[in-house]
Amino acid sequence: MSIFRPFFTYYGSKWRAAPRYPYPIHDTIIEPFAGAAGYSIRYSHKNVILVEKNQKMAAVWKYLIKVTSKEIMELPLIKTGQTVDDLNVCLEAKILIGLNCNKGAAAPSKRLSKWAVGKPNEFWGEKFRERVAQNVERIKHWTLIESDYSNAPDINATWFIDPPYNNKAGSYYPTQVDDYKVLGEWCKSRQGQVMVCENEGADWLPFEPYLAIKANNSKNGGKISMEALWTNTDRK
Repeated sequence: MSIFRPFFTYYGSKWRAAPRYPYPIHDTIIEPFAGAAGYSIRYSHKNVILVEKNQKMAAVWKYLIKVTSKEIMELPLIKTGQTVDDLNVCLEAKILIGLNCNKGAAAPSKRLSKWAVGKPNEFWGEKFRERVAQNVERIKHWTLIESDYSNAPDINATWFIDPPYNNKAGSYYPTQVDDYKVLGEWCKSRQGQVMVCENEGADWLPFEPYLAIKANNSKNGGKISMEALWTNTDRK
C-alpha cells in the first residue's frame, strides 16, 4: 500500500525519518506520544492506536478519524487578512487548519506563515486540502485514546515511543513528561517490539546514537538533530 504525506506538520515529527527506523513487525502500532503520528502514517494500513495527552492534538486526531473526504473539501481557505478564528468551522477544523498555517510548530498558528508563499503543497490551500481529503478515508480503522501514555493498552505490538526530549528542545511542547525514570521503566515493560526516541546524551534509558536528522525548516537553517534510540529488538 502506498504511503501518504502527513495531515499536518508538528514540532519534532518523525515522518521524514520514519523509514530509517526499524520496520514494524506487528499488526498493531502504538504511538503513546502521538503528535503528527509520523511513524504510523508510513504504515497506515496497520492497526494504529494513538495516545495523546495534549487536548488540541487529541481533538484533531478524533476529527480526522471520523471526518469524511467531502467535509474536508468543504473547509474554507484563508483569505488575505483573515485568521483561523475568522473561519466558520468547528474547533477541531480550526486546529487542523492552524497546524497547516505554519510548519513544525508546537501549537496551531492563527495566520498563514510568510513561508507559505509559492508552496501550495506544504501549507493550507487548495492542493493541501485536497490531499488531506484524499487520505482521511485511509485511517478510519485507527483509534485515538486521549490520555497520558501510561493508559496505552498493555498489548503485544510495535511501540514507537517519541516523547518530548529531556532537554531544552523538549521543553517547547505544551505537555511534558512528569518523570523520565518512570517513563523508562514503563517503556521496558512493553510487550513486543519497542523503539524509544531521544536526543544523544539522554540517560533515562541506555540509548545509543542512531542517526542525524536535518530539520526541514527554513527558519533554523537546516539544523542537525543527533538522534538516539533504545530498542529491545534488532535495529535493522
